[in-house]
Amino acid sequence: MPQATTDTDTSNAAQSLSLTAFIQNLNTPWKLCLYFFRHLPSCWFWGVRVKECTPDKAVVAIPFSWRTQNPFRSTYFAALAGAAELSTGLMAMIAIQDKGRISMLITGMEMKYLRKATGLTIFTCEEGPAIHAAVQRAIETGLGQEVRVHTTGSDADGDVVCEAWFTWSFKRKVQK
Repeated sequence: MPQATTDTDTSNAAQSLSLTAFIQNLNTPWKLCLYFFRHLPSCWFWGVRVKECTPDKAVVAIPFSWRTQNPFRSTYFAALAGAAELSTGLMAMIAIQDKGRISMLITGMEMKYLRKATGLTIFTCEEGPAIHAAVQRAIETGLGQEVRVHTTGSDADGDVVCEAWFTWSFKRKVQK
């Protein structure tokens, strides 16, 4: 005997489809390139690429090229910081998707540079569950919630080039 579906089931299914489509767009290079061009032109100019994006993990790569280099023949610190921030921000965007009106903002940043970045640098962040928990707390309490997340930048050999910590703040927007 088939079960009756409720409005909640239908709403959850629609949210799931919307979230799936959103994640597919983040993993589609030409769509992400258009997004960068419009909303994050520095990422577009630097040639930042999303290698993998799921609700739990994001992998972002930034090449060493004339667009990203500093006068010392290594990747400019701001280009590294932009790619590092994106590796955390993608999961934040996923976390607030279909959750209503929620603001997200970086309130703190710390970066440690361990060696010169002279090639492709790949940032990996696996802090999705912590970000999702902070968003859920913001929804439940109505108060701003902060979460500090870590991302690691490695070169092609797997050596750590830099580490970054970003403090994200999430707050449910109140209807006026």
